[in-house]
Amino acid sequence: MAEASHELVNQFCKAWERRNLDEIIGYFTDDAEYQNVPMGPAAKGKDAIKGVINTFLPIAQSIEFKVLRSAANGNTVLNERIDIFNMGGKKVELPVAGVFEVRGGKIALWRDYFDLAMWTKQMG
Repeated sequence: MAEASHELVNQFCKAWERRNLDEIIGYFTDDAEYQNVPMGPAAKGKDAIKGVINTFLPIAQSIEFKVLRSAANGNTVLNERIDIFNMGGKKVELPVAGVFEVRGGKIALWRDYFDLAMWTKQMG
C-alpha cells in the first residue's frame, strides 16, 4: 500500500507541470479535503478544490513541484518540496511540507504547510 500511495503522490506532483485542471482534479476522491494550512479553512469536495486551484492555475505560466524528499507509511505520504511558480513575470520558489492520505487509489486529504510571508514577499 505504501509504495502505491507514494507513486500516486509523485505522479500528482508531476502532473502540475502540465497545468491541466481536469487532470489534477482527477487525482482526488469526491469527498477529498485540501488545505493550504497558513491560509485558513480547508476546501472540501472536488468542486471546492477545483475552485481553489482555479484561482492561481490559469495565471501561472509554469508550475513545478520539485520533490526533495518523500516517505510513505501505509496510505499516508509526506513530502518536502520546492513549489516553483512563474506568475506574471515573477518566479516564486516556496519550500513546502505536504501531507497526503490516499484512499482507493485517489488523494483523500492534501495539506500543505509553508511560510505565507515568504509567498507574499516573493509575489510583491
